[in-house]
Amino acid sequence: MHSFEVIGGNKLTGDIVPQGAKNEALQIISAVLLTPEKVTVSNIPDILDVNLLIDLLEEMGVKIDRPQRDTCTFQADAVDIEYLRSEAYRKKSGRLRGSVMVAGPMLARYRKAFIPKPGGDKIGRRRLDTHIIGFEKLGAQFRYEQEEGLFHLDAPNLKGCYLLLDEPSVTGTANIVMAAVMAEGTTTIYNAACEPYIQQLCKMLNRMGARIKGIGSNMLHIEGVPYLGGTGHRMLPDMIEIGSFIGLAAMTQSAITIKDASVDQLGIIPDKFRQLGIQLEIRGDDIYIPEQEIYEIQSFLDGSVLTIYDHPWPGFTPDLLSIVLVVATQARGSVLIHQKMFESRLFFVDKLIDMGAQIILCDPHRAAVIGLAREQRLRGITMSSPDIRAGVALLIAALSAEGRSTIQNIEQIDRGYQHIDHRLRQLGAQINRI
Repeated sequence: MHSFEVIGGNKLTGDIVPQGAKNEALQIISAVLLTPEKVTVSNIPDILDVNLLIDLLEEMGVKIDRPQRDTCTFQADAVDIEYLRSEAYRKKSGRLRGSVMVAGPMLARYRKAFIPKPGGDKIGRRRLDTHIIGFEKLGAQFRYEQEEGLFHLDAPNLKGCYLLLDEPSVTGTANIVMAAVMAEGTTTIYNAACEPYIQQLCKMLNRMGARIKGIGSNMLHIEGVPYLGGTGHRMLPDMIEIGSFIGLAAMTQSAITIKDASVDQLGIIPDKFRQLGIQLEIRGDDIYIPEQEIYEIQSFLDGSVLTIYDHPWPGFTPDLLSIVLVVATQARGSVLIHQKMFESRLFFVDKLIDMGAQIILCDPHRAAVIGLAREQRLRGITMSSPDIRAGVALLIAALSAEGRSTIQNIEQIDRGYQHIDHRLRQLGAQINRI
């Protein structure tokens, strides 16, 4: 097991380029299974979760050429379907929640799929219902094999239908879209997720020959086609990393420029950080965060305490609530953080309280943060990273704290952030992997 040793209190400076989007990568890389032709994907993040999925595809028989770490050419012309029933597949895919994204393409092209119990973050229950109910309505049958720990899906005849999703699940929408693109007839998905990453997937599928309309809305119309071909695709920069870097600059009183941020795809993310009092300048496609002594949390127009909560796109992404929470600890003012989607995601605040932050954990979903306005610096401690986003929030806290911090279980951070220690050292951070 590795740890980060961090000496906090240093101001950072310079430019940083965000990695490719992790959540987009898991969908796009799974979609290569829809065609026997070559698909070239660029701006791939070199992170544990994505590399695990690429390894999984290779073990399934997909030919992979990776001339650079951020570029791969995939060719799924000889997929070993039976491998998906093996113990090796179950163990490897069970480590990665993103492996569920393989099911949609496999059903579309091979009419069968196997889904292990989901792995990934321990941040609360993460249902597969949306995926499986969607597959069932398209004509798939499923059963759960207790001994194997696998859901078996068979769909000899996939047929288009009308689907009203019970929740606008991003992975659920992506999986159903990939299953529907080669189903017979027309599929309509209402209450679909419409995140930029879903839009990217749909645009890529259309370049491969799919017929998807309504991209960017919550109603998708998909006319099934018998065959999809190869294409090229470049991923968006990771909006979660961009938000993390905005928070890092504010907490450490640093002047940082985030390069090539695809600002037009960030939705309300910049405005949410402005509500915390953080100054941002949009310079073309870059974001400049100036050095700022104090940032003051805004209140609502009636003077009541600001509440920041997660909501499906175009609302605020839940993946940035951990970052917003830690940044608020050194602001002037108070804010209520309401994490609606996952019941365990706020449990990392006990580490921040140990560092000197003033936070009241109201219940598993809500935390009240009383900003210290830098009157009392956070202090370094030894702590453990419980999940990807909380891990980076703790890293940001450690970089702003007084003294030495040790962050254990950093494999969680490596799952979502590419060479983060090396990139932060280039900005002047004192961080070592031990």
